[in-house]
Amino acid sequence: MSNNKRIFLKKVMTKLKLRYKNNLKSSLNFSSPWQLLVATILSAQAQDKQVNKATVKLFKKYPDVNDYLNLKPSVLFKYIIHIGLYKNKGKNIIAASRYINDNFNLKIPKSIEELTQIPGVGRKTANVVLSGAYNLHYGIAIDTHCITVANRLGLVKTKNPEKIERVLIDNVDINNRKYVSNAFIALGRDTCTARKKYCDRCVLRKICPSSDYKYR
Repeated sequence: MSNNKRIFLKKVMTKLKLRYKNNLKSSLNFSSPWQLLVATILSAQAQDKQVNKATVKLFKKYPDVNDYLNLKPSVLFKYIIHIGLYKNKGKNIIAASRYINDNFNLKIPKSIEELTQIPGVGRKTANVVLSGAYNLHYGIAIDTHCITVANRLGLVKTKNPEKIERVLIDNVDINNRKYVSNAFIALGRDTCTARKKYCDRCVLRKICPSSDYKYR
């Protein structure tokens, strides 16, 4: 079965990379690992374009990790106030800068284990930073779109992000690992939304086990 999943995933990725070739990189704007970490923390349950709108001003004023060590939360809040859960996110960002200062000499670490020790950083955020900032693909970032797509493709029967990540890592070609998350997200935003699937215009309509296209 695992071999069948590998073959199937290779077909899926070939189609998705061709269809969404302009959406295979993070749409978050950043110019350093720290900025990507901040943007990713802010992007939880928020649109990337909204995050980019906030960070363009934030990063111009406070570009580096050391700029946040003594930054008052109330000052940071002014830049991110239009982003959901901005108070918790803002506090985590400041706490993260201090943790990085105390434990990593102001350098953003390059391992999932170290990154997930930082306040506000879960496995998904760690994977995004490692992939986007360092081109390291130890894991695969799993968001709600990835959960929906992986289940509809019949790859998993779970909503547990870590279990889904494990299945994808075990079955996706190593050369495709860095594309999986963004490709699934692009599909999820386009035709395979959580609320409704638009199989008639989906690039996977002829091979997806959940497609209703073949029954028409």
